[in-house]
Amino acid sequence: MPAVEATAEPEAVRAKAIPEAAVARLAVYLRVLSGLAEQGATTISSEELSQVAGVNSAKLRKDLSYLGSYGTRGVGYDVGVLVSQIERILGLTRKHKVAVVGIGNLGHALANYGGFPGRGFPVEALFDLDPDLVGVPVGGLPVSHLDDIPKVCAERQISIGVIATPPTAAQSVCDRLVAGGVQCILNFAPVVLQVPAHIEVRKVDLAVELQILSFHVARRADLAAHGNGGGDASAGGAENGSVNGHGKGMVVR
Repeated sequence: MPAVEATAEPEAVRAKAIPEAAVARLAVYLRVLSGLAEQGATTISSEELSQVAGVNSAKLRKDLSYLGSYGTRGVGYDVGVLVSQIERILGLTRKHKVAVVGIGNLGHALANYGGFPGRGFPVEALFDLDPDLVGVPVGGLPVSHLDDIPKVCAERQISIGVIATPPTAAQSVCDRLVAGGVQCILNFAPVVLQVPAHIEVRKVDLAVELQILSFHVARRADLAAHGNGGGDASAGGAENGSVNGHGKGMVVR
């Protein structure tokens, strides 16, 4: 049986009310559910989905309630319906064209990654400053010069820019992406970006993530050394959000 729509509230209103942490979990649920659908699964209980996704079932049910989706007692959730609901709320019913800036090792890997197009994120533009790279196809797409970012992004209607440059170049690249009409930026450079308030930025700092993992390893070793086999009093993961000032001027992210 399909999940029940509990409200006719417009999706835009419901999406605005969803906490950022819940949005991140919805993306995880979508990955899990898409895999189950490919294996032929048609229904799943909240307990089963919570186990696979790594969250408690109460939190999962709360997250899915933001969609207006409730399972059927004794049956669970309809996998196909739930996938469609999450895709709509995450804006995945249309493609988001991506530009990758900085075709070093990381940028090269991102440009060649085949998983993006199938998830609605086709890479449509590549940029670098190296004259040995400009004009050379990477993943079937020729690399353009950094100076052409605003023009190319505007022409190809790029909505997401990925910054994989050294930190010294990141802000300049960010400014060019914004000038080209890019609305969202995924920043791999270890630097804080200044952007207009309407631009969304997600920062991925791999060193910070490794440091967080180091903390958890050290804490567990310390608990084991002291014979403390009690519950894991987690300090929580790092917040990957940003200071989103909706006032005047620039926002630091």
